[in-house]
Amino acid sequence: MARRTTKRAAALLPALALAAIALAGCAESTTSGGGTAAGGVSLVKDGTLTTCTHMDYKPFQFHDQGKIVGFDVELVDLIARDLGVKQEIKDTPFEGIQSGEQLNTRACDVAAAAMSITPAREQNFDFSDPYFEATQALLTKKGSGLNSLEALRGKKLGVQLSTTGETYANENKDANGYEVVQFEDLPLSVTAVQTGQVDAAINDNSVLGDFIKNNPEVEITTEFVTGDQYGIGVATGNTALRDAVNQSLKKMKENGEYDAIYQKWFGKLPQ
Repeated sequence: MARRTTKRAAALLPALALAAIALAGCAESTTSGGGTAAGGVSLVKDGTLTTCTHMDYKPFQFHDQGKIVGFDVELVDLIARDLGVKQEIKDTPFEGIQSGEQLNTRACDVAAAAMSITPAREQNFDFSDPYFEATQALLTKKGSGLNSLEALRGKKLGVQLSTTGETYANENKDANGYEVVQFEDLPLSVTAVQTGQVDAAINDNSVLGDFIKNNPEVEITTEFVTGDQYGIGVATGNTALRDAVNQSLKKMKENGEYDAIYQKWFGKLPQ
């Protein structure tokens, strides 16, 4: 999910940075109360790869008939398999993920939340190699004619809090004269378009593309190429786990497993 650091999170960075430095010195052996996976990778919980995420963000991670499913879920299942453990998912506020707090205090081993790699986040924790490319898209009611940021002058644009969609909207609002309205999560922002609370919403093209499949009253009118790439987060300095994640990503791309789950959730092969 294309997301960024909030002002509140930024205020916590000095303290978090000190915690990160302290943790970095022992990241390879942070096994107190936890366990060890294949290759000597230390884990928060024995036999388990604990994943922090933020839902619902369909089709990457969401609830379906009492289960947590999605593209990111299956991706990390494969990483856990290669480590010889099982994945356990924790739904947590995204601010705690992207600030590095959940990772650097060992609340979880990895963070997988359709999360864009950004310089600000790389100051808070470490990322795996990129595993997904995304662009921003504009969601409106069908037939609105709002097919650009310029067309939103005098109107309201909904954004999901802490996302790179929010960043992009704020960077362009003065030039285009629209009002930015924040929402805590994706469902609230797209519902606001449906109900007319806002005139449009911006978010990643994959999640909006999935949403319009079952909501014909709305449409994507344009996309904005922003170069977003998703990565999996690990605690600062935890190179053993980061290397293991990267090895798994490389393996699944080479053996076709990545293509298979990509086609399952997006209906096409990755370009």
